[in-house]
Amino acid sequence: MRYSRDTLGYGENPPRAEWPNNAVIAVQFVVNYEEGGENCILHGDKASEAFLSEIVGAEPWLGQRHWNMESIYEYGARVGFWRLQRLFSEADIPVTVFGVATALQRSPAQVDAMLDANWEVASHGLKWIDYKDYSREEELSDIQEAIRIHTAVLGQRPRGWYTGRCSVNTVDLITEVGGFHYIADSYADDLPYWHHHKGRAQLIVPYTLDANDMRFSTPQGFNSGDQFAAYLQDAFDVLYAEGKTGVPKMMSIGLHCRLVGRPGRFAALKRFIDYAKSHERVWFARRIDIATHWSNIHPPQYQVLKPSAMTKSKFIKKFGGVFEHSPWIAERTFDGELGPATDTVAGLHAALCIQFRMADMDERLAVLRAHPDLAVKISAARQLTAESATEQSGAGLDTLTDAEHDTFFQLNTTYTNRFGFPFIIAVKGLDKKKIIKIFKERVNNEYEIEFETACRQVERIARLRLEDVYDENT
Repeated sequence: MRYSRDTLGYGENPPRAEWPNNAVIAVQFVVNYEEGGENCILHGDKASEAFLSEIVGAEPWLGQRHWNMESIYEYGARVGFWRLQRLFSEADIPVTVFGVATALQRSPAQVDAMLDANWEVASHGLKWIDYKDYSREEELSDIQEAIRIHTAVLGQRPRGWYTGRCSVNTVDLITEVGGFHYIADSYADDLPYWHHHKGRAQLIVPYTLDANDMRFSTPQGFNSGDQFAAYLQDAFDVLYAEGKTGVPKMMSIGLHCRLVGRPGRFAALKRFIDYAKSHERVWFARRIDIATHWSNIHPPQYQVLKPSAMTKSKFIKKFGGVFEHSPWIAERTFDGELGPATDTVAGLHAALCIQFRMADMDERLAVLRAHPDLAVKISAARQLTAESATEQSGAGLDTLTDAEHDTFFQLNTTYTNRFGFPFIIAVKGLDKKKIIKIFKERVNNEYEIEFETACRQVERIARLRLEDVYDENT
């Protein structure tokens, strides 16, 4: 099974953002313009809108107009938008608009204001509807129509994309369509990252659902402006502090004209803007600016060694020797779950070890017995794998004196008679004296303890071999 989700991401060492002017945080405001693109039978939809409004527990009205719902959305276009436009213009803060194509088409005055303010207008799809049940073909058709209308209304093609109520196919479809500087349909990171699909690298600039005024209209959301302002301030403080330690991040803030455009919420947004502006080294940016910066500083990287994309024969050939003379471990690993998280050294090692640990006792014992005997100069007898020959040479075990050989031989005789398998140790970083010392300690272990100790050493050896394989393919 191949598992496409990437649960690793940047891991514990995210890349340095290197924001302009040595900024420690990039703050990005999104104004979602959806008013006139929501579900409505006037728009050819089957039912009224029921999402993100003041109406608690709203349900779609099949075949009917919902006057109250429509008027709430109209407030966003008639009042809320202009309130936000004045605020950001006076604060001199650049903005990205996620504009629904049909909503923009119905709002020429608002579009003019967006362009006059030099706001970026990214595409928010054709309509503000849910695409989870759409076929790939149906969704692709709407994407293409959204681009067509957006280009006609704005005079230029959108460079950013955010569906929002997307399907599992959305990101791949937009990548296939091409021509976008970024996609925002992800909440997976505090930094941009590259999505690879069918040979293309597509930049993802993640969005947010937490630092978002939508929580005014959802259960367990914000009940007051103070809660909203406090949450934004806390998020800013954490990211700002991380940035000052040398790991700058991005803070996205999602806004809706009909929600935060209401006076009681608007005041909280203004307080946060004043708070953020009171700090030094803050980069207020449009999403297109962040995307352009990231693409220049951190262009896409292509992984040379990608185990999850290998054929079975290539996988076993490459990794079948990681566990000594035991290619069945690599075979079972391949037949298991592989994905982005297992394409790294640590990830693949974990996957291999799982198969080793899940094997029965006889199979695990066979792996132990497949390892070379440290007490005999096996290199000369040609019984070593290439990996083992290199490892023993590095520890000086290929140049034992007669006395050292006798010591190893005596210890080994006692050890193998006691346990029934050879003494196994990851020799990297150890010399002959240290190995002898450990040998003497372990020979007195109880069987169960020594069996597990030997297994952990086998796993350690496998990790070192994997590191060598990856180094060779970097």
